[in-house]
Amino acid sequence: MTEPADSALVTGVEHLRRLIRDVPDFPKPGIVFKDITPLLRDPAGLALAVELMVQPFRGNKVDVVVGAESRGFIFGTAVAKALSVGFVPIRKPGKLPAQVHRHEYELEYGSDALEIHTDALKAGQRVVVVDDLLATGGTLAACCELVRGLGADVLAVAVLIELVTLEGRKRLRGENVFSVLTF
Repeated sequence: MTEPADSALVTGVEHLRRLIRDVPDFPKPGIVFKDITPLLRDPAGLALAVELMVQPFRGNKVDVVVGAESRGFIFGTAVAKALSVGFVPIRKPGKLPAQVHRHEYELEYGSDALEIHTDALKAGQRVVVVDDLLATGGTLAACCELVRGLGADVLAVAVLIELVTLEGRKRLRGENVFSVLTF
């Protein structure tokens, strides 16, 4: 006898949840780091994680996926491949070789910046922004600003993990945000 689809999905999501390792006091005391390494090394877990990140966008017109350095590259390229679209990296300053569009943003403890090639996106392209984690939302909000700065449209933001207590969605107001796992 087979399980109903909803039950199988819950079982799969719980499998993914068990593959996320908590590392206390990393990178500093009081932080519980969500380590995705066990999930990445598990073939079934990785495949399911990517499929669940892709599902909301099947049948929608997505032109390109962008991903934030560095774990956004892992999931972003896999999502792009599954959707048969291209992938564009968003990098930390000084890492891209051609002309860049830069966005500086504030963090709780200072400031940071991200860059994208100025010719990476075309006006009107429909973009899905992908990363592994939504915490306070600063990085993903900056990514959305970079995409819009090149004239493209942010269709949605997709993440594997959302840390809901950090309220990152507040910085992404107005964005369609999809998360596979919430903690």
